[in-house]
Amino acid sequence: MSKLSIPLVVEDISPFARALARQITDSTEPPSHLTLMNMVSRAAGFRNFQHLRAARLAGERLANLPVPQMLDHLLVERTLNQYDAAGRLRQWPSRRKIQDLCLWPLWAALPARSLMSEREVNRRLREVHLFDDPAILRRTLFSLGMVSRNPDGSDYCRMELSPPAEARALIALIEARRRDQANSHPTAPAA
Repeated sequence: MSKLSIPLVVEDISPFARALARQITDSTEPPSHLTLMNMVSRAAGFRNFQHLRAARLAGERLANLPVPQMLDHLLVERTLNQYDAAGRLRQWPSRRKIQDLCLWPLWAALPARSLMSEREVNRRLREVHLFDDPAILRRTLFSLGMVSRNPDGSDYCRMELSPPAEARALIALIEARRRDQANSHPTAPAA
């Protein structure tokens, strides 16, 4: 039987390295192979290696499922028209159905499993919209249950939801625009 390959992808290497170093420093002796795999998994945001492995296997199973093509393409197109070529929301739409769909790419731009202050959420939302009203976006994300927050308005966290088919299509189109924009305007190296 062939050995299962379990890749590990981390969003940001710096917090990963800090979390791993903290765990290694706390141990009194050199960690065993299994202990080290658990430490690496925890640093990546999983409970342990078994959780990482189960998540990977579930992802593979889900990737093999047929995707239904029942999609409101017109709604996706109308919503896509609210975004500029760089994938930023140009204006807050008047129609509620388009507003709700517009929020999914903004939700996807927030980091998963990370607590953020209101200021951090506003900063991230300002990066992906042009009409300078992160408060309406933040409040609507909260009212639709796409983010959670403490009663005092602090410690926002993106809720891990399964976007509807139209939202998944829109997120893919917006992310493609953002990638194209980044590739056409690479940042200059620091001097």
